[in-house]
Amino acid sequence: MGVARSGLGSTAAAVALLLALAVAPAMVPTAVAQTAPATAATLLADRIHMANSSVLIADGSVEVFFNGTRLSATRIVYDAATDRLLIEGPLRLVTPGGTEAVIVADSADLSADLREGVLLGARMVLAQEMQLAANTIARSEGRYTTLEDVVASSCQICVLDPTPLWEIRARRVTHDSVEREIVFEGAQFRAFGVPLAYIPRLRTPDPGVERRSGMLQPQLRTTSALGTGIKLPYFWTLGDARDVTVTPYFSTGRTTTVELRYRQAFTKGTLQVDAALSRDDIMPGETRGYLFADAGFALPQGFALDLELRTVTDRGYLLDYGITGADRLWSGATLQRIRPEQMIWARLGNTNSLRDTESNATQPMLAGTLNWSQVLHPGVLGGELVLNANLGGYRRTSSLSVDGPADADLVSDGRDALRASIAAEWRRGWLLPGGVQLTGLAALGADVYSVGDDDAYGAEVVALRPTVAVELRWPWVRASGTATEVIEPVAQLIWSRNNLPAAPNEDSVLVEFDEGNLFALSRYPGEDAREAGLRANLGVGWTRHDAAGWSAGVLAGRVLRADDLGQFGAGSGLGGLRSDWLLAAHLQTAGGFGVVNRALFDDNGFSFTRDELKLTLVRPKFTLEAGYIWMQPDPAEGRPLATKELQFDTGWTFDSGWQGSLGARYDFVAERAAAARLGLRYVNECVAVDLSLSRRFTASTSVTPQTDVGLSLELAGFGSSGGGRRRSCMR
Repeated sequence: MGVARSGLGSTAAAVALLLALAVAPAMVPTAVAQTAPATAATLLADRIHMANSSVLIADGSVEVFFNGTRLSATRIVYDAATDRLLIEGPLRLVTPGGTEAVIVADSADLSADLREGVLLGARMVLAQEMQLAANTIARSEGRYTTLEDVVASSCQICVLDPTPLWEIRARRVTHDSVEREIVFEGAQFRAFGVPLAYIPRLRTPDPGVERRSGMLQPQLRTTSALGTGIKLPYFWTLGDARDVTVTPYFSTGRTTTVELRYRQAFTKGTLQVDAALSRDDIMPGETRGYLFADAGFALPQGFALDLELRTVTDRGYLLDYGITGADRLWSGATLQRIRPEQMIWARLGNTNSLRDTESNATQPMLAGTLNWSQVLHPGVLGGELVLNANLGGYRRTSSLSVDGPADADLVSDGRDALRASIAAEWRRGWLLPGGVQLTGLAALGADVYSVGDDDAYGAEVVALRPTVAVELRWPWVRASGTATEVIEPVAQLIWSRNNLPAAPNEDSVLVEFDEGNLFALSRYPGEDAREAGLRANLGVGWTRHDAAGWSAGVLAGRVLRADDLGQFGAGSGLGGLRSDWLLAAHLQTAGGFGVVNRALFDDNGFSFTRDELKLTLVRPKFTLEAGYIWMQPDPAEGRPLATKELQFDTGWTFDSGWQGSLGARYDFVAERAAAARLGLRYVNECVAVDLSLSRRFTASTSVTPQTDVGLSLELAGFGSSGGGRRRSCMR
């Protein structure tokens, strides 16, 4: 038991003991000055005196602490006979718990343990967000706080503008501090003081609750295909580790949809299922829908298992309902384990193409891969030895052994194949005089193919792949007090067999030539194709890192070949005896501006084969990301027409709580926009409003251009959805 601020001697001690005995009857006098029990109360006041043998009066800056509850008042009268506290305000009562509740009132009549009683002219604040003003507040059972004639809002209320953006007026409000929920009875919802809805009974979680069954924020959606509709999601908790969200979607008689999301957490894994069923007038009389499922598990011995399921009833459903723009859906399993010097990776699955130009019967939709890599450090040879084993296969449902007219992709419509590959690669480096770095490399690999339903290949194909390479690097470094610069010429000479046997290629059709693989042994991304012949990779790079916070770099190089083996198409930049020049540059400033450019151009008038430009600007209240790409046609890579596109995305934030975003993609070859979007968001301490507008201009036999407008409203103060920065009142 604490004592009064003034030195009252034995009288103060007696008064303190009296209050302590009232709230903690089991306490003995000798414990007051020694170790007070957890239920003891502490009283602080400017003046304390006894009116009689059972009435204690505390005046002036009175504070009472009991079981985490703090009471501040002007005057407190404690009557031991009735075990009640008569409190004169202004008073402030702060209760502990998951949601801190603060009650401010004019006066109160409370029990000595502060768990029961009535407060007059009161206002209650939950978690510094939700404010509830009432004529009276009654506390009961230590958990219930009941307010009569209530006005509730989480908005800032100013003297010059007393009407909040939104408010709930209710006949009665009950807050349960144990269940952490608020129940409104006879509630009326108002916006800007205008009544909009009457709700007889409304139950919501109190501020700070992160997970509770109930309605989530509704969303208005208008599309040119489905009309105007509303989504009304309802969230159910199924214990601590599971939940489900059901969202009915109604749209002006043009669609009736039910969306479902199920989530479950396991000890060593997670599961999420997303699905929907629809009846609409896009495909009258048909039931449409989709099912996506994702699961991930941590297995013994450091393995990780990921499972995916993607299925949809028709090609246009995902775009019609704004679920995803993906046009190829992969379902399957991935197993992997990655250690510092070992990698095991396996994948098996099936791909479902939604593209109008692709047939699932003539594409290698069922495919599997198994890869094992191990790094060793042989003591005799020195350096590093990498061992690799790979098994890959794919299957088409078609049995046609030639390329049919349906796709005309120069690949047998029914080709199936299984490939087994092993390889060993040894690499060692030496430091020569003058700082020159010499690296030697030797590799040997073997591939065995089993091919079916393809007249262009035999039933079996065997390939032996020896490779020898040497590399020279000569870095020049200049360092000063403000910057560090590095210039590094690099030369590689690589030999591989010219006459590799022809083998089916499925995973290395698209080839990129960039700064990441200029000095690679092979620029093919997969295992089905290998770069062959005698060749030299030449290049020089320059980088600068400045103490002022900016950095820049440039890399230029090309590939020279002894023989043109016809491995690469014209659009790759790698064809011929001499490849195109590769020029890559980047700049990043301390002010958040960045630019990256990668270009491929030839010797004949420096005409571009490919050019990619990306600009970024990141400031505290503004972001910009823009990109431009040009690629010449290359039928070998499935690109019969040139690619010429511009894309940008911006975002900005204002002090007033407004946020905006704008993005678009324009196709110069088609001479039209491909997509555009606009987003606006307003956030303050009590409300968040999101407005989105998007337009997809592309069309096919299964989808048409579509405009999508979305609107969502979220009120802060319910659950864990905190608002933005609190507005200030004008003075």
